[in-house]
Amino acid sequence: MLEYMALFMFLVACLVLMSGYPVALSLAGTALGFALIGNAMGHFDAAFLAALPNRLFGIMTNETLIAVPLFVFMGVMLERSRVAEKLLDTMSALFGAMPGGLGFSVTLVGMLLAASTGIIGATVVTMGLLSLPTMLKRGYSPSLACGTICASGTLGQIIPPSIVLILLGDVLSSAYQQAQLDMGIFSPETISVGDLFAGALLPGLMLVSLYLGYLLIMALLKPETMPALAATERAEQSRGQLFKQAMLVLVPPLALIIAVLGSILAGIATPTEAASVGAMGAILLAVSQRQFNLQRLREVMQSTTRVTSMVFLIFIGASIFSLVFRGFGGDEMVEAFLTGLPGGVFSAMLVVMLLMFLLGFVLDFIEITFVVVPIVGPILLTMGIDPVWLGVMIAINLQTSFLTPPFGFALFYLRGVTPAEVTTAHIYKGVMPFILIQLLALGILAFWPDLATWLPEQIYG
Repeated sequence: MLEYMALFMFLVACLVLMSGYPVALSLAGTALGFALIGNAMGHFDAAFLAALPNRLFGIMTNETLIAVPLFVFMGVMLERSRVAEKLLDTMSALFGAMPGGLGFSVTLVGMLLAASTGIIGATVVTMGLLSLPTMLKRGYSPSLACGTICASGTLGQIIPPSIVLILLGDVLSSAYQQAQLDMGIFSPETISVGDLFAGALLPGLMLVSLYLGYLLIMALLKPETMPALAATERAEQSRGQLFKQAMLVLVPPLALIIAVLGSILAGIATPTEAASVGAMGAILLAVSQRQFNLQRLREVMQSTTRVTSMVFLIFIGASIFSLVFRGFGGDEMVEAFLTGLPGGVFSAMLVVMLLMFLLGFVLDFIEITFVVVPIVGPILLTMGIDPVWLGVMIAINLQTSFLTPPFGFALFYLRGVTPAEVTTAHIYKGVMPFILIQLLALGILAFWPDLATWLPEQIYG
């Protein structure tokens, strides 16, 4: 019984999280409770908790993590500067004449917002408020409209610069160094956030293409579910005027994306430096849109502080949890299980991906990143798995957690802004095809790892 204390602790933490307690307090409280019980029974060495101050100091002095509040600030500022509204209006005018045009517009705008804001909640809510009433008014199927908005809004998980990739990059960097030390390599290589950004770019674009392909098939097979705009409703503008308007709307956010992402991929700036450029660029964009004032700046800074505080508090709670988990020998138990599976690396990777997918039904991506990845990451990397490919696979899997009922966060975000005639059943039904697309993307990436590893090799050698 005692050898399964780590497993019991993990299950209790999941139950506490499902009951609605704050994530950081749930992780830390559960771990400390089990540590006290284990210490009283003589089966837990309290010396493990002595490493906590060093871990917290490492979090506070980690320069990579400074990029988190800066990217959050950039995303919130852009969300408040009405960039999404103008992009949706322009894209709808361009594609509205064809069946499924509004769906294509929502997906493409979701991709652009993902590359410029990366904040899932803000993107889903904004797209829901701006595009869902229009799609329903134009005769779109409620489930298809909801599924398109939810899926497009979660692209910020995989398309860089993504906060998820920053957090994953930091966790995987530690796991990769630990794996190399376990293998007797005492001058270990490192993996950077820039590696993950480069690795996620092509898979992210592939996922957008799969979304668009699904919408195209639906437009051809069931045009009644996503009809074109009537001729009387289309903007009375020539194609040249529409193109000019599109350029005026698209160039500023695209320039910001290129400045941020391009500087990272070109090696000109670190993610933290690029994030500061992005934050400043977002302010200038808001000024150019006449959406900047001191009140808005105050709101953006308060929102940034709340999100950043939440992330780092969860990080601290997860550090306590992982220390106690290791104190009970949980990492050794997981390693013995994964390495003992028939089928070797393939089976171990399949089990971990399946576990993360199932945990996505009840846990947020931050908990999975901070709790599960530090446990399984070193084991998988010791087995010879490429760290960039592993990171991108995990990122796509975590993106799926935003869509999976009943606790997918994107579903809650959209439900909060839907009209009365749209039911929860419509949202659940609408996201199902996109969940299958996510799993298809995982399968493609599993059988074609070069999608994730080719670009980092070309850029960084």
